[in-house]
Amino acid sequence: MRPFSRSALAAVALAALLTGCGGPGATAGGPANGSRPSAPTSSAPPAARSVSAVGRSVPVGLRIPAIGVDTPVMKLGLAGDGTVQVPPITAHDRAGWYEHSPTPGQTGPSVILGHVTVGAYGDGVFRHLKDLRRGERIVARLENGTAAEFTVTEVRTVAKDHFPSDEVYGNVHRPELRLITCGGARTGDGYRDNVIVFAELSSTSRS
Repeated sequence: MRPFSRSALAAVALAALLTGCGGPGATAGGPANGSRPSAPTSSAPPAARSVSAVGRSVPVGLRIPAIGVDTPVMKLGLAGDGTVQVPPITAHDRAGWYEHSPTPGQTGPSVILGHVTVGAYGDGVFRHLKDLRRGERIVARLENGTAAEFTVTEVRTVAKDHFPSDEVYGNVHRPELRLITCGGARTGDGYRDNVIVFAELSSTSRS
């Protein structure tokens, strides 16, 4: 697995997640100075930490049964200004995997972004991300036919100007997943906060 370079991490931090805002009012934030956790989500146990990492294979789909998500996954890179690209605002909204992060199931934090609203089209694919609870399942379908199942360990709502970049994008020693969208109160055409789901790999299977 190729770890994040400092330059890639800096670019991501500058973005501070335009993602998930579904409109032109989204604003970038700066590096993290902390976070404001949401209320505890559940007493369910975290994922087992002994599951082996899998080989690199790009994600093509994402299922989150608890909140009714079953979406194709597109690839996202960096925009011309160095911020993270976001999925397009369309009627058929889908999630996007940040291609400079590990693929789901590789060692490290794999990052998937999605909109909470998509302008005139209504709800985005991650509209109910904030309702996930600790212990619930997330399944990433990979191009090579592997299904990488993750278990939610934490759900946070954080102010955009206190986005925890190091915790989200920094290197870790096991396969993890981050799902990110906007949340909190609306400010003009955007949102004040980000919702971040942290999850750990709990099993893999082949279709």
